[in-house]
Amino acid sequence: APRSKAARAARAAAHRAEVAAGAARRIVEERNHAYTFHTDNGFSFGEGWHVAAAAVLAGAAVQIEPGKAGTPQAEAFLRDAGLSDRLQAYRSRPRAMKQTTEIVARAFSADPSSAQRRLRAAFLGDAPIPEPVAGWVDRRLAEARAGEPCRKKVLLWIRACVHHPHRNTTLAELLELTDLVRRAGLVPVLTGDALRDGRVPEGAVDLTLFWKDPTFRQLDMRRAQLQFFEHLKRAHGLAGQVGVTTAGMDGPALMGIPTMYLTDTPNVRMRAWVGAVPGYQEVARESGYLERVRRGLSEWAAAP
Repeated sequence: APRSKAARAARAAAHRAEVAAGAARRIVEERNHAYTFHTDNGFSFGEGWHVAAAAVLAGAAVQIEPGKAGTPQAEAFLRDAGLSDRLQAYRSRPRAMKQTTEIVARAFSADPSSAQRRLRAAFLGDAPIPEPVAGWVDRRLAEARAGEPCRKKVLLWIRACVHHPHRNTTLAELLELTDLVRRAGLVPVLTGDALRDGRVPEGAVDLTLFWKDPTFRQLDMRRAQLQFFEHLKRAHGLAGQVGVTTAGMDGPALMGIPTMYLTDTPNVRMRAWVGAVPGYQEVARESGYLERVRRGLSEWAAAP
């Protein structure tokens, strides 16, 4: 009897182990390996560049947040980028978004020119910049009397968000950056959020909130927004971009726009791109940081 009792206990333990193993296998099999392409206006628009880039460069699976105003535009962008086979149905418990920047960094570290070429082909395509995009940029710069198209320009990004407001751009810093850009012989072009604390600095061009124009709100809105930066580069001498850490800068950075992002403390997540993505620099707001910005602007001004 004791032996029979021990045998029954052993069989019960084996059964429990088998059930547990089966449950573990199901968890692994059912695990959601996709990254979410968020389409809610309350979520960072720029995170979409990270997710799409991870899909292009490393074959990451992507699921699109359904039922939002931006859902059709997100799907159109991903399909135009050749990622139809990487899309999967939306499910709960996706992968953590923060991994995408490291995935992109690994691809650039392995072969920066190939990574950039693949992303440009996917995100921009090979068609000419559409006239509505090019015409909008040309008109706005002409109205602002931004000088000859060949005169080099620098984007100054403005951040004015409820999320982490201590990171927002201050008017004092914006004025200092504008002055540095002008002293380097470059034209400062403001972009990003609206300037809330004062008038547009003297000599600067105001292209803030450009994405709210109907030209950039169509089904192809994501590609159109990248074409905005590309046209500035091709036709108007865009030499680089400077601003507080904001994911909105990352799309242009991945397309090859030299970038200096400002941060109070080293950004653990985005530092993975420093030294990997060509021209991507982190500038911590510590003693002498404006001198470092000045040197960077001088290099952009002198570049062929």
